[in-house]
Amino acid sequence: MSTKPDLRNQVALVTGGTSGIGRETALKLAEYGASVAIVGRNRKRGRKVAKEIEARNGDGWAELYVGDLASKDNVRNLAAEFEDRHDRLDLLVNNAGTFRHQRSETVDGIEATFAINHLAPFLLTHLLIDLLVESAPARVVTTTSELHENGTIDFADLERERDYEDMAAYSQSKLANVLFTDELARRLDGTGVTATTANPGFVPETAFTREASIRGRLTLGLFSILPLPFTKSVEEGAETVIRAAASPEYDGVTGEYFSDGDVAESSDESHDAEVRKRLWDVSAGFVGISPDSLDF
Repeated sequence: MSTKPDLRNQVALVTGGTSGIGRETALKLAEYGASVAIVGRNRKRGRKVAKEIEARNGDGWAELYVGDLASKDNVRNLAAEFEDRHDRLDLLVNNAGTFRHQRSETVDGIEATFAINHLAPFLLTHLLIDLLVESAPARVVTTTSELHENGTIDFADLERERDYEDMAAYSQSKLANVLFTDELARRLDGTGVTATTANPGFVPETAFTREASIRGRLTLGLFSILPLPFTKSVEEGAETVIRAAASPEYDGVTGEYFSDGDVAESSDESHDAEVRKRLWDVSAGFVGISPDSLDF
């Protein structure tokens, strides 16, 4: 970044913040002075990261929220607990994600890839939006993937019950991230809250593929140690997320897709207004909220 961000007195919440891209993002935001709350499933690892955050952010604080975002109740509890503790939120980074080799369902009976990668950030953002608006200028950044370009939103089978294929399910969820963000940016216009997506690139070291097949995990492990031109380290991948989240040069930038550290062009389908609006309405039904709850 040409100018180092000054995030002192700002509050950030990073999901999936105990490892990989999320951890690196949380630590960098702390280095810029932000107080950072992280969300993860592993309490021991989370406490360690929280201590690292506190060692970096001067007068700021660090918090750990332990929970599984596969559960709608857990997402609601997270939002409620955060709001009970804090009167501001300047930055929400929806980073938690998963890749499932085999089809599985959450405790709510929803296909896990769609639920965790799309519905969880959709619901969490809705629940925290009033706090973000009250703290404006504020930002919402959702981690997506270049694989969104291969995705398609199959409204007839969003949960992939007929024919589950891991890459198709993942690509659909990442396209959903971009569509959600574009619609969110439109609805938040004039509030001072911006919404963007960030593609960290192919980072084989991340833990999001813990549910992948044994062959897939072995392949990714090999990629992580070979000097391949299309792979990135965790630090390199997180840089795009961090720039979207904190760079002063992107103040006020909304509805954009970031890749390789800058604004880029997302897929043609991600710009389909009809699909974007329909996905918003369907997603609201999945999580039990009004599709008009963010009409400011």
